[in-house]
Amino acid sequence: MKRLILILLLFITLVYAGNGDGNLKKLTAEQVIHNKGEKLYKKLPTIEGWADDMHYYQFKKSKLFKVNAKNGKSFLVFDSKENKDLEKNSFKLDRAVDETKDYNKFLFVKNGTIFLFLRQKNELLSLFKIPEAKGEIKNPKFSPDGTHIAYTLKGNLFVFDIPAKKEIQVTADGSEDILNGYASWVYYEEILGRRSRYRAFWWSPDSSRIAFMRFDQAKVPVFSIYSASGDYGKLEHMRYPKAGFPNPTVKIGIAYLETNQVQWIDFKDTNEHYLAFPVWNKTGDKFFFQWMNRGQDHLKILCYDLKSNKLQPIYEEKQKAWVEFFEGDDFYVLKKNDVLIRSSKDGWYHIYYLPWQGRQRQVTKGNWSVTRINGVDEKRRLIYFSARKEDPTETDFYRIDFFGKKTKRLTDFKGTHRVELSPGCRYFIDRYSSIHMPTKIDVRDTRGKMVRKIADSYSPVMNKYRLAKVELFRIKTEDGYELPAVWYLPPDFDKSKKYPVVMSIYGGPGSSSVTNSYGRGYRGGLEKFFLAQEGIINLFVDNRGSGHFGKKGMDLMHRQLGKWEMFDFIQAVTYLRTLAFVDGERIGIKGHSYGGYVAALALTYGADYFQYGISGSPVIDWRLYDSVYTERYMDTPRENPEGYDNSSTLTYVDKYKGMLRITHGTLDDNVHAQNTLQFVDKVLNTGKTVELMLYPGNRHGIRDKKSIEYRKSNINFWLKHFLGRTIK
Repeated sequence: MKRLILILLLFITLVYAGNGDGNLKKLTAEQVIHNKGEKLYKKLPTIEGWADDMHYYQFKKSKLFKVNAKNGKSFLVFDSKENKDLEKNSFKLDRAVDETKDYNKFLFVKNGTIFLFLRQKNELLSLFKIPEAKGEIKNPKFSPDGTHIAYTLKGNLFVFDIPAKKEIQVTADGSEDILNGYASWVYYEEILGRRSRYRAFWWSPDSSRIAFMRFDQAKVPVFSIYSASGDYGKLEHMRYPKAGFPNPTVKIGIAYLETNQVQWIDFKDTNEHYLAFPVWNKTGDKFFFQWMNRGQDHLKILCYDLKSNKLQPIYEEKQKAWVEFFEGDDFYVLKKNDVLIRSSKDGWYHIYYLPWQGRQRQVTKGNWSVTRINGVDEKRRLIYFSARKEDPTETDFYRIDFFGKKTKRLTDFKGTHRVELSPGCRYFIDRYSSIHMPTKIDVRDTRGKMVRKIADSYSPVMNKYRLAKVELFRIKTEDGYELPAVWYLPPDFDKSKKYPVVMSIYGGPGSSSVTNSYGRGYRGGLEKFFLAQEGIINLFVDNRGSGHFGKKGMDLMHRQLGKWEMFDFIQAVTYLRTLAFVDGERIGIKGHSYGGYVAALALTYGADYFQYGISGSPVIDWRLYDSVYTERYMDTPRENPEGYDNSSTLTYVDKYKGMLRITHGTLDDNVHAQNTLQFVDKVLNTGKTVELMLYPGNRHGIRDKKSIEYRKSNINFWLKHFLGRTIK
């Protein structure tokens, strides 16, 4: 027996010795930059959403399956390869421009032709073609009953009747300046959101009407973007309202399919304002929308009754700093026209119940924030929601009743959970991870009980590599804030050595980078592991306005963007310099967009603390950015001239010491390359230089083949300046 135990111990010792650090692999440039070579994680399944309260849809390559949530049995719904016409046109069901909820009909667009695929008949139909001269079809969208398709074309709204094979033109005044059902740029970017894909129309539940927004942007100044393509180049013109300049004017109409008439909502307000998010009630006889003043400190929810043609205010909110639209899951209409909203009016984001008749009440309370209303069980009067309640770096799933009682946490793993609730609130799909555990996907019931494990992205391949040591911690500021932070330390970390540090940040109001999750969002990708492997500490830290401290923390940034970001990030550097293993003279910072702004500010305003930086597509001066975003936090330049001066990186160029790399896409229509060029111009006038890399043909993100060079040169910037070498 003793001999057997001795043999087993020897075997275990040999196994672990064989997997020691000396035998572990290092990440290669091929893996990090080119996304090639050995994969560290298993690929997770593509889950498309719930089919009903018991089944969800899942794509596997060309196949669509309906999966039983409880036992995992899958039923083949369709295989794209079984239809030669789909194959011939390279159409894939998971790439359709739209589909009906039952996945029986799919829409595709190719060369101006709308194709309809009927899954049950396995038939691909060519519905109609729009000649190239007439423009490009935008956002084709099925009616709820699947019998009509709405879309926009050259600023007008159209409907195609599938059974009658007939096109109906809803509006006729569309142009480059008048847009019906298609959002102006600033509404797309800052209000309706990028997921809208510019779509600004909404079908009624009974498929008989369409609510849509009409934008008049004739008074919005034109910004021209230069493209260097061809022999002479060309200009791309866009209506772009910068801070303090005229916005598009908006009104809401209702299109009646039966009569092909449009009824405009008579909204008597001559002051500048925004309108957003028409939402139909369950029966389609009313719809709700939101009004906000241009100053963005006053919001109303209005309800329009189609039978009486009356407009009724049901909610009003004012805040000293700014208010926010209730978008997506922040606004939930119940069967009897009661409404749930997620508001920050008490300093934290909480759920409020707005009955059609009766007193409004707050449902959730406390110094923590609800992040999403996931669903409502109206029969049992239960609300399901996600929140950062246990820890501001973690998201869990909960339920609570309409009166704010019977709260129950339904997820038990300490980390970050992203949940999709079934339509009848019976089950939920839980995607979760932590800083130490890659993403897993499970099915649970709404009592919190585990039902079935779906997938795990963990792979034994990870154990073959010397990966960074990851720690989640807090950095305390001199005025008492404990800033969430996570760092990736070298695998062979030695406290007796000196390491350079790269701070990776975003920094914008309500935009947190630090979560107890496995490298999601701003922390995604293998770059952080690669830098740590090479001997560079990668630190992510959030400031007081990032959302961890509620709306109260965010409000501190009002009229003074840059101030508290710099204060907190300088506090982080001050902390780093107290650590014996940190080289205080080799501290860098990098970020993109708002993060690019902060990085540029760090190397000017904060030049005594930050020696190196990479600033991607930065806002250099808030006078150059769009009206909606900028004025929300800064008011207009006329109302707050001192705030704009203090927040501008150009104000502090004289403090710049060098070693800043700036990257920008030349066709960036969000943060114009104008920002970077004005900064470079001012730096050159001081007799100093920056490292500049422009990416022709790219917009706010660097895409196509240039993205490989982008990743490589950014990594080499740190390797060169911190370690004196580069990768090929």
